[in-house]
This record gives sequence, structure tokens and C-alpha cells, in this order.
Amino acid sequence: MSATPINSNMDDTPTNTTHRVVRALRWTRVMLHVGWCLVMTTLIYPRVGQRARARLTQQWSQTLLRILNIGLSVHGARPAIDTPKLFVVANHVSWLDIFVINAAQPSRFVAKSEIRDWPIVGALAMHAGSIFVQRAKRSDTARINREIHDVWECGDTIAVFPEGTTTAGDRILKFHTSLFEPAVVNAVTLAPAAIRYRSENGEANDAVLFVGDTTFGESLGTIIGQRRMIAEITFAPPVDTTSMTRRDAALAAENAIAAILDVPKPHAHQRFGDGAVPLAAQAAE
Repeated sequence: MSATPINSNMDDTPTNTTHRVVRALRWTRVMLHVGWCLVMTTLIYPRVGQRARARLTQQWSQTLLRILNIGLSVHGARPAIDTPKLFVVANHVSWLDIFVINAAQPSRFVAKSEIRDWPIVGALAMHAGSIFVQRAKRSDTARINREIHDVWECGDTIAVFPEGTTTAGDRILKFHTSLFEPAVVNAVTLAPAAIRYRSENGEANDAVLFVGDTTFGESLGTIIGQRRMIAEITFAPPVDTTSMTRRDAALAAENAIAAILDVPKPHAHQRFGDGAVPLAAQAAE
């Protein structure tokens, strides 16, 4: 993931619609909440079962959204939390997408290995059991596929952002088909999900955008400065990947998400390329 230049000045500027005292309180609550997550994932997760971990993940993510005064709005064919072999595929706007998905459908994410070095998000992702892809190592494909298979076998949901980077939400990029290989091999249920963010008046809110050179801290500061937002996630009807190719699965997800967002789909020549690059090389580019 990369990030977009957005004004994140924590002083009283037009982009910050909350009082500085409110922002300071939110910063404090976020830091305390992150500390609780590290305790939870290191001390509690190893001692409880899969369902308890999923429930704790969902509750933690929902609380984070409340701290940030972000309302969660879930629409469409929301899958049951205990749906076996579930593969959530979503468009990518912000680092916040991870917690929006977890608040609606607790999942373990496939992410690029660089995320481990990010402040806060990297530690949370690592302790929460994310599967990290080393993009430069094509030999990493077998390990990733094996880990994903094991996650599904133990009852967890896998989530991925197949664009591999963020956009401004006004379009979707080509979906890397290699990310769908484990899904078709394991004949899982595909759950396409469209994510967008709105202000209280219903208009699109770009305070969450994370593309370009903005740091995570700057992005978090901008979000904390917002009075209130709505995170909207809409699930398309589930797709059975049995007998599908990875291109079929990618196209089904791409079409479903583009239709919900009402944005153009990538051109055919941009969508799939030659299809020869394996998971470890394509994931999260």
C-alpha cells in the first residue's frame, strides 16, 4: 500500500473539524486501544479457540471505529461469521479498510511483508496472524498457498485487496489473478466487498485516502480530525469458486465490486496481463 498527500496538520485548520481537545482525547484513546490489542493478541489469543479470537478481533475493530467516531454501515449479502472457507475480496482505499472488514467479518489478511515495519498497523497485523508475502521471492508462492490452506482448514476467514494498492475510490485497478489461486484450488466461497467512506451528509469523504507519500501518522491525524464519518461496506452475493479458474474468480469479484461502487472496470488488457507471475511476486503490488 501507498498513501495520498492529504492535509494532516493537527492545528485548527479547515480540514480538521473537531476541537484540539477532542483530537488529543482521541489520540490517547487510540494509543491505549492499540496497547490493549498487543496484550490481547500476545497473551489471550494463544489460549483461546478460533471463534473466540474472531469475536475478539471483531469487537476490537468495532471499538476502534467508535473511538474515531466512524459509524459502520453494512449492506448486501453479509456472510455468516462462521462461514467455512470464506475468502473476502475488497477494493482498497485506506489502511482503515482492514478494520472496517474486521468489524463486519473478522479475517486474517494477506499483505506485503513491508507492512510489518509500519508503526501500529504492522504490529497489529503481525500479532493478529496476517500472512505476509515477500514480493521479490517467487519461491515464496508455495509457502503462502500452504499457509492460506491451513488458515481455511482451522476455520478462519482470509481477506485480501487484489488491486495490491490503494485508489481514491473513484475506480478499481486490475485484480491480480494469482491471489485467487488458493481460492480456486481449495474451492472456497468468494465474498466480494465494496468499501467507501462518507460524511454525515452522505457525500464521499476523502479524509481516509491513503495514496502517495503521506505517512501513516499523518493519515491517522487527518482521520482523528474529522468530526464524524461513515464507513460503508457492501457485500455482493457469495460466489462458489468450484470449477472456476483464477481468472474467472478475479473477474467475478471485479465485476461485482465495480457494480456496487458504480465505477469503471479496468480495460481487458489491464486486467490480467499474461497471468504468468506467481502469488509471491504479484501480491500487494
